[in-house]
Amino acid sequence: MAGKGKEEEVYVASIDQGTTSTRFIIYDRHASPVASHQLEFKQHYPEAGWVEHDPMEIMESVKVCMAKTLEKAAASGLNVDAGLKAIGITNQRETTVVWSKSTGLPLYNAIVWMDVRTSSICRRLESELSGGRTHFVETCGLPISTYFSALKLLWLMENVDAVKDAVRAGDALFGTIDTWLIWNLTGGIGGKDRDGKELVGQHVTDCSNAARTMLMNLKALDWDKPTLEALGIPAGILPKIISNSEKIGVVASGFPLAGVSISGCLGDQHAAMLGQLCQKGEAKSTYGTGAFILLNTGEEVTQSTHGLLSTIAYKLGPDAPTNYALEGSIAIAGAAVQWLRDSLGIISSASEIEGLAESVQDSGGIYFVPAFNGLFAPWWRDDARGICIGITRFTNKGHIAQAVLESMCFQVNDVLSSMHKDAGEAGEVKSAEGEFLLRVDGGATVNNLLMQIQVKKLCLLPFNSSFSSI
Repeated sequence: MAGKGKEEEVYVASIDQGTTSTRFIIYDRHASPVASHQLEFKQHYPEAGWVEHDPMEIMESVKVCMAKTLEKAAASGLNVDAGLKAIGITNQRETTVVWSKSTGLPLYNAIVWMDVRTSSICRRLESELSGGRTHFVETCGLPISTYFSALKLLWLMENVDAVKDAVRAGDALFGTIDTWLIWNLTGGIGGKDRDGKELVGQHVTDCSNAARTMLMNLKALDWDKPTLEALGIPAGILPKIISNSEKIGVVASGFPLAGVSISGCLGDQHAAMLGQLCQKGEAKSTYGTGAFILLNTGEEVTQSTHGLLSTIAYKLGPDAPTNYALEGSIAIAGAAVQWLRDSLGIISSASEIEGLAESVQDSGGIYFVPAFNGLFAPWWRDDARGICIGITRFTNKGHIAQAVLESMCFQVNDVLSSMHKDAGEAGEVKSAEGEFLLRVDGGATVNNLLMQIQVKKLCLLPFNSSFSSI
């Protein structure tokens, strides 16, 4: 205690590194946010279907957000420097970075999770491997798809000379965004702690992010050797797999909060599930750039036969039990609203879509399929492309806006229908009133009309009980 009757100032912080922006948030001992800063960064589209990020810009965005958040906290009279005990990381998943062990510099831009340049590699593997698209499902829980990191890594190894040479010379390090952030934050090359002692950058990834590479054995929680051999990926470039809750290292000098421990890491959707307190049989849906629905299936891996992914939910410590999940990943949700704003100019800000959609009674017979980069769960068609049908002379901007909102809800329905078939009644937890509870979060949930449409669409599903969203 700092004094008689006074609680000691205790804070924890989180780096939230997403697809379009980075945030740093500081929480007090009661888990209430006390200061934060958010910064968008550039999206690179070199070719149709390609999406890239600059790893150095991402790293700089983290540094800026940390500094700005501390400034805001100090301006509010908070002594965060003295009371901050630990930092956690949550991140966009599957996005792939390869960098030089000797220079610390990226060897190519980060290839983003929604990028589809690896479609030809997918077709090649499907034809070469027994089991085709589902060859790795039993061990890794994932189908062969442009979505996952292993295919992006293969593309880099086959198409980027700097990566080829570094892999051959033993100078390459692979990681998803969590790995890239942790390696840099804990020292990278030539890092020092705040007392001047040399630090070695920690080359690690947590099990939730590793589960999205298509390289980790879900049961062993280790890199799957037969998978690595089949794909020709050397184990030496891969990070060590750790749990979601353990001390990883300390922040190096040169960053704000040098010396503070980094003590946790989860992929963004797994973090949302944990934050929503989803126990076995409980599901959440996050509406962000994409939409991601996860159902906690407990301590046993549930294999999907209806187009879903088997993945890690969380493992809260090296010796803690592993919880697994079924996941339905949707590539385009809020990104369709960004498309209306940035590409078509129908709206000038994302928040305007609700009012525009409410200006009409319904979508006027318009159906929109936002397959900008193919379709993920449960269809797994990377060759699919977006369509808008039902247009008549009567159609106006409001109808298109409402159809875009409906497209998110229809996609979520497809996933929940598959989830019900895979998990069945025994896998679902209901309220005392017999309702299935779908927990929702993400930036798009501020759109009340979207949530109302989702509830209406949910009621059309072939379940024995009604749904409610919380």
